[in-house]
Amino acid sequence: MHFLGMHILDALIILAYFVVMLWIGKRLQARVRSTEEYFIGGRKLGRFLQFFLNFGASTDASQAAAVSREIYRQGIAGMWIQYLVLFLTPFYWFTSMLFRRARVITLGDFFTERFESKILGGAYAAFTIVMTLFGIAAGYLVSSKTFMALTTKPPAEYTIEEKMRVEAYHEYRQLRQLYSEGRLPAEQNARLQELRSMESQGRLSALVSYVEPIYFCVVYGGIVCVYVMLGGFMAAVMTDLVQGGLMIIFSCILIPFGLQQIGGFSGLHAVVPEHMFWLFGTEALSEYAWYTILAMSFANLVSIVAVGANVQVSSSAKNESAARFGMIGGLMFKRVMMIAWAFTGLLALGLYAGHLNDPDMIWGYMTTQLLGPGFIGLMMIGVLAANMSSLEVQSVAMSALFLQQIYKPRAPNKSEQHYLAVSRFVIFLIILGGIGMALYVKNLLELFKYFISLPAIFGAAVWLGFMWRRLSATAVIAQVCISFLIIAIIPNVFSSWDKTRGYAPFLQQTRERQITVTMKALRLDVEAGRAQSVGEPITKTRVVPPYPIFFDRVARENPADPASRVLGIGRFNAELWVLSWFGFDFTGCNKAQLEAMRFAFDALFPLLCLILFSYFCKPVSERTLDYFFAKVHTPVQATPERDLATVQANAANLSRFEGRKLFPKTQWEVHKPMKADYLGFFGTWVLVGVIILLLWLVVNIGA
Repeated sequence: MHFLGMHILDALIILAYFVVMLWIGKRLQARVRSTEEYFIGGRKLGRFLQFFLNFGASTDASQAAAVSREIYRQGIAGMWIQYLVLFLTPFYWFTSMLFRRARVITLGDFFTERFESKILGGAYAAFTIVMTLFGIAAGYLVSSKTFMALTTKPPAEYTIEEKMRVEAYHEYRQLRQLYSEGRLPAEQNARLQELRSMESQGRLSALVSYVEPIYFCVVYGGIVCVYVMLGGFMAAVMTDLVQGGLMIIFSCILIPFGLQQIGGFSGLHAVVPEHMFWLFGTEALSEYAWYTILAMSFANLVSIVAVGANVQVSSSAKNESAARFGMIGGLMFKRVMMIAWAFTGLLALGLYAGHLNDPDMIWGYMTTQLLGPGFIGLMMIGVLAANMSSLEVQSVAMSALFLQQIYKPRAPNKSEQHYLAVSRFVIFLIILGGIGMALYVKNLLELFKYFISLPAIFGAAVWLGFMWRRLSATAVIAQVCISFLIIAIIPNVFSSWDKTRGYAPFLQQTRERQITVTMKALRLDVEAGRAQSVGEPITKTRVVPPYPIFFDRVARENPADPASRVLGIGRFNAELWVLSWFGFDFTGCNKAQLEAMRFAFDALFPLLCLILFSYFCKPVSERTLDYFFAKVHTPVQATPERDLATVQANAANLSRFEGRKLFPKTQWEVHKPMKADYLGFFGTWVLVGVIILLLWLVVNIGA
């Protein structure tokens, strides 16, 4: 018996999961009596709950899909679209401590207090709410696309239009393969260009589903909305205990079945090209060269402190020790799970290379191909759990930002019950808004590249705000406006404005190149007579097509008409446009170099602006700075009363910390590292090395 293409057993498993989540939310409703309990659980969470909260809040299926889709396109080096966060993990040892010591509910409170500016607090809240809507949309995209892949129509039920889309995709796949091998007949080139333009416009499809994304998103989002509105932050914490186990299942369940079908580890290496197993891609064969990864990591490092939910997760800890160990433990466990995501991507590449026009559907497609009834239901609730665990915390965090920075300043002195009612209504709007964004955004990769760099607009001010007294509110406002113009406004305006999309200088592309690479022969090479045995070194010629410089893609307005206009599609890279003003010529670059320059700009530009502008602007008052840095330098005490008294005493005599400064008698408030700092920071780097070693071992088994 089936329902929408799913076995009834799988449908019942999904239904049972939703019922349990709603029950947890209802049970926790009576415990919430104040906004502090609703938003940060009363600051009572120990290491155990912090571990699961950090693992759940930082993990969602859209990240797994992003890793897998890039590996499907690029090989194992594509994992760095998400795995670059591995190199940021040691810095959370300090950020979790700073956020807990700041003693705020939201990061908007930090901007309001540190810079004496409600305008900055409100601006950060508005910016982060919009950014989070895109993040929520990514979760909806993965869940809906996975569900669509589980509910596919058989070809016999296709409409004429659906049949034409699928047939055109398979034709495009064949022509593209001939082109990459340099064997495309000249008379087929025009057809390839036509199909490539159709693919860029989303008019090709490898499969058709019974389910429209909108219906799935409404039901799924409605269930999350109900239990989070009821239980608030603690509902997110307690459901994460259940969802943590489900996320492990989701991450690993496909691997044994995939290995069995492909012929084990050696079978995987026999069908996937050798360069697809290189952890760091080459300039010629990957978009993720080492310098691209370095630039993306730096941009993400500047950005991570501006993620709205992070401060609430750390603030919910009962002390900074719980915040630190919970953060590092939860994030490191996620990094281990990411190895499973990466290996799943390799299996997808080996089993189904070219079968999908939309790599975001990999998880769902592999599930239908590899798993049976019951297992499919487990996979689906694992995907849902991975998304719901982060959606819960994000929606509560955004509700807190709206209440603290936007609503309370305009409606002060209301009752706690009034503020709780407003908070619950905002959660409803946030989850509904995420559904709207999911229908607008179609490409997960574009979303993740925004997430890497866009928060740096405010992240630069957070880093310097915790370390440098001289940083002024005026400098932050000026930098935010300029950076937002370059990183957010111009890219979106130019990508939607017909004049800029068709402006010839913006349609420049890199030069086509032909490269020769030496690699190990695959099973297909042996069958084609290019090698005697699998693993034998052979030389292959590859054609690297031109790549757009200022837009993500370029395509003809009418794919069937070679004389029609060429238009830019996707994000406009304003960062490269600004650099071109200074004489940079990008036509000789490859995609990895273009990406590296873009992300380096996004990370460095805000920091340089802040430092430069602050020397010409009036700083924040000494009284405000003394109290803020007294909090930052004072460990959290055992009771609220003792904590407040200690902070006030230190604020009145901040000079007592002068001898502990790394740079005494300067405006820099960075203290000399203590033993715990050395052990935590460098100990986490050791764990980073262990995980990279484990990843290398996994991808080289059977080589």
